[in-house]
Amino acid sequence: FLVLLFYLIIIYSDYTGYPFPTAPPVDPFAKIRVDDCGKTKGCFRYGKPGCNAETCDYFLSYRRIGADVEFELSADTDGWVAVGFSSDKKMGGDDVMACVHDDNGRVRIHHFYNVGQWAKEIQRNPARDEEGVFENNRVTCRFKRPVYVPREETIVDLHLSWYYLFAWGPAIQGSITRHDIDSPPVSERVVSIYKYEDIFMPSAAYQTFSSPFCLLLIVALTFYLLMGTP
Repeated sequence: FLVLLFYLIIIYSDYTGYPFPTAPPVDPFAKIRVDDCGKTKGCFRYGKPGCNAETCDYFLSYRRIGADVEFELSADTDGWVAVGFSSDKKMGGDDVMACVHDDNGRVRIHHFYNVGQWAKEIQRNPARDEEGVFENNRVTCRFKRPVYVPREETIVDLHLSWYYLFAWGPAIQGSITRHDIDSPPVSERVVSIYKYEDIFMPSAAYQTFSSPFCLLLIVALTFYLLMGTP
């Protein structure tokens, strides 16, 4: 009976000239542009020197759009990527926005509040116009949240400057677990949404070789090897 009904609907739609309804197309996720960093948006890159939104261990951008701030996050993980807004560079009492990859393959935006070393999910979520994707073992997302909000402990006003905490890690059934590294990176100074910079932070694998002491040691060893021993 259902098959017959289906064919009758098709015949009727052809006869009347009305097209059979179809699902609207889904817009693909627009890739994050890094050539705008420091110009029309602020960016933080953590990882290998010269990395971009698709190769950094962690990437974040922010820009003002009217009464909102648009954030873009991406990290080398199959679980979650987040940014926290802190007054003291330390985890605890922080407003956190996280993009979480669930078991259905979707990336959803969640709002958390750090209680000590634990993240408590808050039902009031200031995110809007959210979108996300999981590709090439990376979680990437984009969302907006208002610059000004009514005074509330768990949601900060973004017109004020805050330290930004950067974190990412695995998820189990759509729930976040402990971040990937013991000491996640944090912005060196407070961040203002009214100032766009392109800031690179070398990951642990590159910090050692970029320190002045290690560079001096490498030069000394090279000189010693070239000159040889007496």
